[in-house]
Amino acid sequence: MLKTELMNLWLWIGLGGFIGALLRFAASGLMQSKSAVFPLGTLGINVIGSFFMGFIMYSSEFGGLFSEEARIFLTIGILGSFTTMSTFSYETFKLLEQNELLLVSINIIGTVLLTVFAIYLGKIAALNLWKV
Repeated sequence: MLKTELMNLWLWIGLGGFIGALLRFAASGLMQSKSAVFPLGTLGINVIGSFFMGFIMYSSEFGGLFSEEARIFLTIGILGSFTTMSTFSYETFKLLEQNELLLVSINIIGTVLLTVFAIYLGKIAALNLWKV
C-alpha cells in the first residue's frame, strides 16, 4: 500500500471514529435512564454495534456491498468507537465493587450472549438481502 493510500485510510478511520463516538454518546444517552443502576445504554450499544458488524462484514463477503475502504471506515472507524467494551468492563467492575452480583452476572451474560446473537442476526439480514 502506498504511503498516500495509507494516510487516506487513516483519515477515513479517524473520521469514522469521530462519527462513531458521537453516535455512541447520543444513542447511549437515549437508552440509559439517569436513575437506572443497570448499564442498559452500554449493553444496547454493544448489541446494536454487533448487529451492524455482522451485517457489514457478511454483506461485504457475500454481496460485495462495501469496498475494502468503506468496510474499514464502517467497522474499524465508526463501530470501533461506537461499541464500548472498555465501558462495559468498567461498569461491570463498578457493579462488582457495589456487591451487585446479580447485576454483574446479568451484564456479563447478557452482553456476551446478546452481542454474539446480534452478529448472527446481522449475518442473517445480509444473507437474506443477498439471497445467499
